[in-house]
Amino acid sequence: MHTHLWCLSEVKHSSREELIGCFAIGKRDHGRLFTKADVRMGIFIDRPKLHNSKSRAVAAAIMSSALTINGNSPVNDAAVLSENGIVRPGEKAQVISESGLDRAGELEDLLDAVKSLIIPFVRAADSEAAVKPTGRLRRDGRNVLVDAHPPHAARESMNFSLPAGPGRGREGLLETIDNVLRHSVNTWDQGFMDKLTASTNPVGVISEIVLGVLNTNVHVFHVAPALTIIEKVTARTLASYFGFEGPRAGGITCQGGSASNFTSLVIARNALYPAVKVNGGEGYRFAVFTSRHGHFSMQKAAVAAGMGTSSITRVPVDDEGCMLPSALRRLVAEAKARKEIPLYVNATAGTTVLGAFDPIREIKTICDEFGMWLHVDGSWGASKMLNVPMTCSFLLTNDLKRFHNANSLRAEYLFHDPEDDDEVWDLADLTLQCGRRADSFKMALAWIYYGAEGFEQGINHAFDMAAHLATLVQESEDFELLSPNPPPCLQVCFYYAPDGGKASDRKDENTERTRSMCRKMLGRGFMFDFAPGPRGYFFRVVTNCQTLRGTVDGLFEALREVGQELS
Repeated sequence: MHTHLWCLSEVKHSSREELIGCFAIGKRDHGRLFTKADVRMGIFIDRPKLHNSKSRAVAAAIMSSALTINGNSPVNDAAVLSENGIVRPGEKAQVISESGLDRAGELEDLLDAVKSLIIPFVRAADSEAAVKPTGRLRRDGRNVLVDAHPPHAARESMNFSLPAGPGRGREGLLETIDNVLRHSVNTWDQGFMDKLTASTNPVGVISEIVLGVLNTNVHVFHVAPALTIIEKVTARTLASYFGFEGPRAGGITCQGGSASNFTSLVIARNALYPAVKVNGGEGYRFAVFTSRHGHFSMQKAAVAAGMGTSSITRVPVDDEGCMLPSALRRLVAEAKARKEIPLYVNATAGTTVLGAFDPIREIKTICDEFGMWLHVDGSWGASKMLNVPMTCSFLLTNDLKRFHNANSLRAEYLFHDPEDDDEVWDLADLTLQCGRRADSFKMALAWIYYGAEGFEQGINHAFDMAAHLATLVQESEDFELLSPNPPPCLQVCFYYAPDGGKASDRKDENTERTRSMCRKMLGRGFMFDFAPGPRGYFFRVVTNCQTLRGTVDGLFEALREVGQELS
């Protein structure tokens, strides 16, 4: 008792129902009428890869218009969907099961097939960990980390394109995934020490799968009740770790740290100067302060908020990269003297290059003195320090009502929370977004699996690995350590200095040596970045919760060997 779906080439019109395509659905030889309600319920062609332009137009209309499918239409010249989604004239393929759909079976098949690609990808990185302490690749020379190509060569090697006609079905999907894996950086490899982010972990992958299955929007409660509750509980628990205990304490997720910074700036402006929300910022000359080592997203936020980059004042830092409170107070006073409005200070907890922590308590005192909003960019969020999949950024507060007042526009077609309700359940009304992914679920699931103690152990281990590398560098006569030992965070910054542990005073020499050694190290299965300093570019290596001690030892030994090769 199979059910088949045919698309006919005949096109008719109905004045009332806008019958744009003649379709038949048959249970053996029996048909039935499909209504607009059926279409709304999702009873339509699952993968309309049709064989001629007229049929393709009909299929496109299915996806965008209401229609009626006439069960009495002839089926003599039918073109049907084959099992892989490609239409072949006259072939009868089962695309809808007796119960109506078999998406579960298709999903199960694809998951099993994709699993055969991604598990070897991860396992290769795990196996490579055994040779990382040598600082070299395996004897076969295979680089699990990356098969590196410059952009144009990579594009030619991938040979990626999108089909203009029928899809390539299961085979094309698997070939594309394999192509992507082969041309991507394997962040699961121990040698990936390039960015603040590293690989995720098995729990992270599972969380992404669950979110993909749910595919819902955490903007209003009634379409995402469970995920809304998880976001509220997770954010409130995180807020309590920072001393926010009031009845309105909590937070929201934003699509990354830059988005969190931007959102905080808009909230600060609208909360402290609510007229701007209605009338715009004309007549207000706001002044925003951030560390000279703060993230560039603050400049972007100022542009997006209509303040311009000229509103940003970059505050000097000390030798370890921390904002100088005395300089901040002086610059704020100077802004007031210019008739500017000191609005907002962005302090950083773990700067991008040196990992410095600004003196937040002293900065808060200055903010209180001048009536400014204090924002702390906790740049090492869950998707960095805790290996939660990107992105996962929380914006925390002691008073969510201020978020609501600053961002809510009372879009009544969507948000139905009572205005007098002290608790907001439609979370998008707290943000600048409408579409919102349930990023908090990734953090929550990791928390459930590893526990707070597991997080603590992982973070302590990552700091230990950074300190271990800093000690190796400090005790060597071939390197000059720039970071404190132990480092304030997980970045270790240093120069190669073969002349007795003191880097050259020539910027061009240090920069060229650093760049060349990084390229050579990539060929040994280690990827890390470099950053500009007063004496040219230096190495910046980042450890993480999954970095092994042997990896650090191998990295250091490889650097010594590569440096000697280039000297």
